[in-house]
Amino acid sequence: MSRHTRRDFLRNSAFGLTAAPLLMTQQTGAAAAVPASEKVRIGLIGCGGIGRVDLRTFFINPEVECPIICDVDDAQSAEAAKIVEGMRGNKPDIVKDFRRIIDRNDIDAVLVATPDHWHALPTVYACQAGKDVYVEKPLGQNIQEGRAMLTACRENKRVVQMGTQWRSGDHYRDAVEFVQAGKLGRIRLVRAWAYLDWVGGIGSPPDAEPPATVDYDFWLGPAPLRPFNPNRFHFNFRWFWDYAGGLMTDWGVHLLNVCLWAMGPQVPLRVSSTGGKYVVEDNSETPDTQVAVYEFPEYTLVFEQMVLGGLGPGGRPHGMLFNGTEGTIIIDYSGWDVIPEPKKNSLEAAKHPETPDPRPAHVRNFLDCMKSREDPVENLDLAHYVSTVAHLGNLALRTGSEIHWDAENERVKGNRDANRLVECDYRNPWKLPYT
Repeated sequence: MSRHTRRDFLRNSAFGLTAAPLLMTQQTGAAAAVPASEKVRIGLIGCGGIGRVDLRTFFINPEVECPIICDVDDAQSAEAAKIVEGMRGNKPDIVKDFRRIIDRNDIDAVLVATPDHWHALPTVYACQAGKDVYVEKPLGQNIQEGRAMLTACRENKRVVQMGTQWRSGDHYRDAVEFVQAGKLGRIRLVRAWAYLDWVGGIGSPPDAEPPATVDYDFWLGPAPLRPFNPNRFHFNFRWFWDYAGGLMTDWGVHLLNVCLWAMGPQVPLRVSSTGGKYVVEDNSETPDTQVAVYEFPEYTLVFEQMVLGGLGPGGRPHGMLFNGTEGTIIIDYSGWDVIPEPKKNSLEAAKHPETPDPRPAHVRNFLDCMKSREDPVENLDLAHYVSTVAHLGNLALRTGSEIHWDAENERVKGNRDANRLVECDYRNPWKLPYT
């Protein structure tokens, strides 16, 4: 298999949607043909790159309208407004305060595509206001936020989907069912890796004044007050602990989600992690290299990430591997391969190709569940579990300690430093309900 380029990654991954512009253009004005009783009115919170991809995906469905959008950066809102105008023929209202969306009675659901540190509050407030939510991954910037989001969802009987679209991918589901059918025998080792050549150094620009189009204090929100730095803003926020968890909670949540889906909801007994900034020289904080080892009751899971490239099994820059006594399967967005164990005859080698981009199916599942009131495929019980496992890897790395997780109480046993990272520490005046 040839090495995938950054262009391939953007085309095939969570950050791209091949053929979307053509398909979306063909859908322009389609919402007008849908009876008013069938329309779904969403409000977009976060108009950056992922928010705009999600908005286009929602608009594949002709019943969806978007009368209002929100971003603290006028430049980002303007780009999202163009999508609404081009695909639905109306100019949306534009606000900088997401609460103005939640206050509206004509909004059925909100789409939260903000930086990670802004996932929790809009989701919780929307649930309390009786609105359904599609929120991007990871569920929260920390474990306590995820618990609050889950509590808000359940107490208010809302439909909430986390945007880990691989959960709706046909070939991922087929591979998971293959594992669960026991055809690999007893699985002892699961691996997930992300060796990404599109992630590199971001430099060390000096602090500066925020752009005139940005409400920077609102962008920080509950995060610590710090001077504006271009690297801590927009896409690169994910490399700073105040706002996100690096590749572990960015790509790791996608990969771990498939691993845990196949293996079932076991609680990790011990978690350890090592890594650091070994090759990148810039002002980012999260590691450029990290390995996390999870001991589950019946198997070991290893997650590895590196920036500036590399190849894993089968020449894949990212993927998942399940090793059993009868054979191994390797999965990524290009499909999945079965590799029989030598000297065993129970399996045949096979290659299963990729299936269509799962993002539209993931959004469709959310919309269908809004009508049926059933749980979506990545409901918040699953989303909180998967996000917690990713966060535990970072807790082990940041504290330099072995993590022993008390899942019932959601605390790290005997580790005060790690438990500080489990919890929210919000800047005034922001407070998170249910904590």
